[in-house]
Amino acid sequence: MSRATRLLLEPEHESFRQTVRSFVEKEIAPHHAQWERDGIVPRELWTKAGALGLLCFDVPEEYGGAGVRDFRYHMVMAEELARGGATGPGFPVHTDIIVPYLTSLGTEEQKQRWLPGCVSGETITAIAMTEPGAGSDLQGIRTTAVDKGDHYVLNGSKTFISNGINADLVIVVARTDPEAGHKGISLLVVERGMPGFERGRNLDKIGLKAQDTAELFFDDVEVPKANLLGAEGSGFISLMMNLPQERLSIATIAAAACEQVLAMCLDYAKEREAFGRPIGAFQHNRFLVAEMATETHIARVFVDDCVRRHNEGTLDTSLAAMAKWWTTELQAKLVDRAVQLHGGYGYMSEYPVARAFVDSRIQTIYGGTTEIQKEIIGRSLGL
Repeated sequence: MSRATRLLLEPEHESFRQTVRSFVEKEIAPHHAQWERDGIVPRELWTKAGALGLLCFDVPEEYGGAGVRDFRYHMVMAEELARGGATGPGFPVHTDIIVPYLTSLGTEEQKQRWLPGCVSGETITAIAMTEPGAGSDLQGIRTTAVDKGDHYVLNGSKTFISNGINADLVIVVARTDPEAGHKGISLLVVERGMPGFERGRNLDKIGLKAQDTAELFFDDVEVPKANLLGAEGSGFISLMMNLPQERLSIATIAAAACEQVLAMCLDYAKEREAFGRPIGAFQHNRFLVAEMATETHIARVFVDDCVRRHNEGTLDTSLAAMAKWWTTELQAKLVDRAVQLHGGYGYMSEYPVARAFVDSRIQTIYGGTTEIQKEIIGRSLGL
């Protein structure tokens, strides 16, 4: 879909796009290959982004943000990061997924303490749900937080935590009442430097190489009651309420990635020659790209509609689940076809299409697997 036909976006969103695009081209693109070798993005990038207002723009003005509650800005950010192949900066995880927990659940004191740094990029956030033995089943978590009066004693471990190495604040999903099922789960904010809080490896993934993803360990960490986020025992409900936006965020990334993969294939089909003519002149390839263009357009219309509904407050859990699984599965399908179209070059790491192939694979897994999304949808249909 051409940008001119996207009625969802206003001039201010396109102005924001130019700011983000300039930032990606100047501050990210020249360095991203090195960050992939390093396995991490430097903290200075976060503060540079914060200085330009590219982080947490929905945080209220009294805490340093712009106070703009409009998910179209989040979508534009995702599109421009995808356009630049910038998979390293964990900005969407920070802005779209984690900081909203602080703004929606935090006390006034907590907001004053944490939000200004989140906006400026001086405070990087992570959320620790997944454990070595519990992924999709949050009720299976074993990390415990024992009430000791004015603090909790936290014990357990987490894995696959995005922003885990750089994070200054980690929202930890822990069990405060072992006998209460999902009503015994709470959210505790663990801060960098707390005794007993240790980071393990920066995990070696097949894709998203520049995105730091860590193991986290908690050994008798004393977490003050002042760091309890929301009411004790309300953690599971809070997670369920915030998951639709997380899944929409992933869907916006997927739709933008589909558009970028399509652009790669279109350029290659026009430029690459075989048997004396461009490969796009062969009917099979022409039909392939035509199919990709059609499906990408459908994804764009679907995601734009979901963003509109989210801004109106009408995006429900089931529709967010539909958007998450369908767009990410489409992304995986299209990038696989793109590698095939590129032939041997598609298998070379220096080609963007090869990096897109490995980077895309996680999309159908994190934020709730495709199978979990289908389960949510099926139950919503009364099955």
